[in-house]
Amino acid sequence: MQRKWFQYWFNSPFYHVLYSQRDDAEAEFLIDNLSAYLRPQAGSRILDIACGRGRHAVYLHKKGYDVTGIDLSEQNIRYAQQFEQKTLHFFVHDMRRLAFINYFDIALNMFTSFGYFESEKDHVNALKAFRKGLKTDGTLVIDYFNTQKIVSNLTHQEIKTLEGIEFHLHKFVSGGKIIKHINFEHRGKAYAFEERVQAFTLTDFERMFEKSGLQIAATFGSYALEPYDEIHSDRLILICKKA
Repeated sequence: MQRKWFQYWFNSPFYHVLYSQRDDAEAEFLIDNLSAYLRPQAGSRILDIACGRGRHAVYLHKKGYDVTGIDLSEQNIRYAQQFEQKTLHFFVHDMRRLAFINYFDIALNMFTSFGYFESEKDHVNALKAFRKGLKTDGTLVIDYFNTQKIVSNLTHQEIKTLEGIEFHLHKFVSGGKIIKHINFEHRGKAYAFEERVQAFTLTDFERMFEKSGLQIAATFGSYALEPYDEIHSDRLILICKKA
């Protein structure tokens, strides 16, 4: 089976160079606000879907929860496993094929770690897997970018220099996807990667949730959990329950 763009790019050390300026304080701010809103009990089982190197999962564990992080990237999970403890575990896993049934109190999918697949069927299968992994009264949280604002303010060409590498970024919308081409040279070798994320709107999520047995309980438009506004909000944060 041909490897997909996300299997190449997320396993690359250059991915972490390009996004090295991601703000841990911002991630912790969102976790704090979600914890205050959802009020999970101490020891609640939380699943971090597409956990990357584990920054959300590690912080959730510090707050007293039993946390499992999964990611498709072997490199990310190998890095995250250094933080493992009795109630903090990391596994290489495809979000479409979760092996958990009626197990978690909360499942989190953070920082636009969704929308990577080619077909809506694959996305619905992933949502069905998320649902299956939750307890009957469990909660799913999806943190996605606000597509309308992203498309309206798209910076088509950008150059970022990080750790001595000059990344040339080209962003555009095509076929219902927001696409980013990433080109750079390192030690005399040229590299080319891309990101292809579905331009899902709230309406798209509502349709997919209906197909997968989920319903939206609340929507927010920022990490401060402000109301969602399709023009002005930076994020689309969806709080979902089993239908």
